[in-house]
Amino acid sequence: MARIRFTTQLERFGQLGEKTGWTYIALAADLAEELNPGCRSSYRVKGRIDKMPVKGVALVPMGEGAFILAVNAAMRKELKKERGAAVSVELSVDTDAFEVPADINECLADEPAAAAFFRALTPGHQRYFVRWVDSAKTEPTRAKRIAQMVDGLARGWSYGEMIRAARAKKEKEDY
Repeated sequence: MARIRFTTQLERFGQLGEKTGWTYIALAADLAEELNPGCRSSYRVKGRIDKMPVKGVALVPMGEGAFILAVNAAMRKELKKERGAAVSVELSVDTDAFEVPADINECLADEPAAAAFFRALTPGHQRYFVRWVDSAKTEPTRAKRIAQMVDGLARGWSYGEMIRAARAKKEKEDY
């Protein structure tokens, strides 16, 4: 499996549609070709940025064979770096299977329609749901999110539709 190493600077987009304000690491076409020959679509990588491990993060194509790796606020905080800072990067293609936590699988098993819809989603869309559940700080919040997730999936909702429906319900209850 190919592994690439390089040093670069964190960059930030100005006005660029949905990517406005993103902080990212640019991956030049020659490095992208070395890492994953012939690939022009988004794919997941693992490795390190400085000493921080990364796993399951997506490289996003930018055209002409170049890619970017978005560096979100949590990553920047852990790195203690912002735009313009130098970083040492080591990446390889992440071929590890995506694992759904046991408690989520158990709840999906009780709702066949939700389970079928979830399994039909791409691994990336499954990750949206699982990461949202996993980000809960308490067990009661985790349980509530699993229930919301299963209900939304049973209705055939995407992650975004489920979140919007939950917000609308909360706003309605607050009035």
